[in-house]
Amino acid sequence: MNKDLLPGTLEMLVLQTLLRGPLHGYAIAQSIEQVSDDLLQVEEGSLYPALQRLLREGWVTAEWGVSARNRKVRTYLITPEGRAQLEREVSSFERLMKGITQVMKPVEEA
Repeated sequence: MNKDLLPGTLEMLVLQTLLRGPLHGYAIAQSIEQVSDDLLQVEEGSLYPALQRLLREGWVTAEWGVSARNRKVRTYLITPEGRAQLEREVSSFERLMKGITQVMKPVEEA
């Protein structure tokens, strides 16, 4: 994940990804990469601390299970509080993008 992303962006992407259903960490990273056409690369060093923050806030829950390859995995699920937080984050992000878009409009020459 590009370190220049706005704070909270990774958490927003994780919550959005979990709207599609419960996933383990590696699957979350793969989904973000696939949906973004590989424009966004999520590294473990960023993803797992973000998941821990989401757990602490109560925006996701986790349960242990077994993967298709018979490995122990922690699967994450978005909570109702996480859905509400995602709505707030998306709204804030859209306002920010609107402001950036306005500033980046081509300058009209007189």
